[in-house]
Amino acid sequence: MGFLNNTTITIDAILTKRGRELLARGRNEFKVTKFALADDEVDYRLWDTSHPNGTNYYGAVIENMPLLEPVPDETQVLKYKLVTLPKETSRLPILDVSISSLNFTSGVASAEIVAPGTLNSTDSEQGYTFIIHDTAVAKLEVNQAAPSPSAPLIPVTMSEDELTQSQNTTGLSAKVLPQVFTTPQQKSTQITIVGNQTGATTTLTVTVNKTELGSPGSSAGAPSL
Repeated sequence: MGFLNNTTITIDAILTKRGRELLARGRNEFKVTKFALADDEVDYRLWDTSHPNGTNYYGAVIENMPLLEPVPDETQVLKYKLVTLPKETSRLPILDVSISSLNFTSGVASAEIVAPGTLNSTDSEQGYTFIIHDTAVAKLEVNQAAPSPSAPLIPVTMSEDELTQSQNTTGLSAKVLPQVFTTPQQKSTQITIVGNQTGATTTLTVTVNKTELGSPGSSAGAPSL
């Protein structure tokens, strides 16, 4: 990683590892249809309202920070995307989920409903994108559809392995169902939730514990003698 000269306006575009892979396949898979802007390298704690030279200099330190060169690892960039909000917006949208984690036991019939809400704004028309990163741990079903659902918003920060193993759905709420597996260890993954109107994001941890011998829902019995 290096720095760019920020005394001139520079557009430095590169392909990520994933982009180069799609281009190299030669199957017409590499198509740029959208773009996003982000400010990952900006530390807004440096906004100085006590600057002795007045309001024009509150952002002097931020404006003179070095710009980072493009990073080819798509999982490490565009984590803080810029969004367009109504002009009088004074607070950023925040996703509110009453729980931070879900815990299940493999083989025990159960499901949990995840129904997020959006503070300081709304996602009630287009709903939310729910993404489970590893379907070997759990799967998703729509619980309540959105009135005007949009296409799923998939964060580019997901790795190629996660994209292959993941599942996504859109709606106002989603049902999480644990998978049944026979390995002795518990399995964990994440659910990423994105507001389709606001772009607000949050994550939940999903853990599926192994079925203990003789526990409810377990098909294991006493060994034959």
